[in-house]
Amino acid sequence: MATDSVCIVAAAHSRFGRLTDATLEDLIVDVTRAALADADVAGAEIDALFLGHFNSGLVTDGFPASLMLQADPALRFKPAARCENACASGAAAIQAGINAIRAGEAELVLVVGAEKMTANSTEQVTRSLAGAGYQHDSDEAGLSFPQLFGLAAAHYEQRYQSPLSAMAAIAAKNHANAMTNPLAQMHKAMSFEHCNTVSPSNPYIAEPLRLTDCSLVSDGAAAIVLASSKRARQFRREVVINSMVQVNDYLPLSRRDLLAFEGPQRAIRAAMDKAQVSLGDLGFAEVHDCFTIAELLIYEAIGLAPQGQGHRALEEGIVQPGGKLPVNLSGGLKAKGHPVGATGVSMHALAFAQLTGKPIGLAAPNAGFGLLFNMGGMAVANYASVLQARRA
Repeated sequence: MATDSVCIVAAAHSRFGRLTDATLEDLIVDVTRAALADADVAGAEIDALFLGHFNSGLVTDGFPASLMLQADPALRFKPAARCENACASGAAAIQAGINAIRAGEAELVLVVGAEKMTANSTEQVTRSLAGAGYQHDSDEAGLSFPQLFGLAAAHYEQRYQSPLSAMAAIAAKNHANAMTNPLAQMHKAMSFEHCNTVSPSNPYIAEPLRLTDCSLVSDGAAAIVLASSKRARQFRREVVINSMVQVNDYLPLSRRDLLAFEGPQRAIRAAMDKAQVSLGDLGFAEVHDCFTIAELLIYEAIGLAPQGQGHRALEEGIVQPGGKLPVNLSGGLKAKGHPVGATGVSMHALAFAQLTGKPIGLAAPNAGFGLLFNMGGMAVANYASVLQARRA
């Protein structure tokens, strides 16, 4: 392990879903306490705290970073900051923690991701999330994210003459995966036939996207404790963050190819290059399936199939449990849930569990490396990381 490596040494994760009895404050405080307990450290040992939280008007808590301090009186007066990068706010908070350690400003950092969404109507949530799109073009500003990804799906089918039945296969896969994840929002199997059929229970949300193609409106929180390589030796478990890469692209869609997913591709490939791993080294991947078309495009960005042929990764079993690279064993955003600010931290917390031999839900047996990809906006803020199990 390199001397400048940063490790995850503990994690905590709430259940995702409609948590009517929990406020944003409750979620943040509870998961902070749980992470400290998992690390078996007191608040006094934490050097800095970072919170991933999108908000965008979803709650009135517009300044929530210091809510983490309420978990332990010894956290009072510690530096705490909120990080925001749309749906990649959680990954942004992790990167801030990594940077603090690498800069020598901290040895032990607590990172929390949290969001409270379900107190709002679906229309309010859709409107708030749309604020992460480009607002200075009347055509783009008028589109919700389901409409943007629906447009991508329509263009994909037209350009590549590729069947969109792959999206239904992704939805069915992720719902099946979530069945064994006790923290997932939805524990309901969805057949391919149901997901591939427009019906009263599966209507169009933004044609050709159906209800089963869209991720969930969720409440939830997750946390990880980061440590320098030196400090990590003092903990019973550690997972090395071999690489974490951020790549941002233009915000206006008019300046880029909607289907190229160049930002995700560059981030993923740079993270793998930096970690010196190939596809064959990876044991699993958790990726940002905010809509099923996004997961399909991410298959191609990873290099699992050529552009326009992402369906092959499904048909050949590559991304299925037990495949060469199982994707979203957790159920993904599609079925695990998508409390926006928590998503990137959730991916890292669950990967930590996988790589330390205590998977939450489906296992990736003997996995040595995991690939994580968290995305903000329509492939605008792109964070990819490669995590490595501790070598004996």
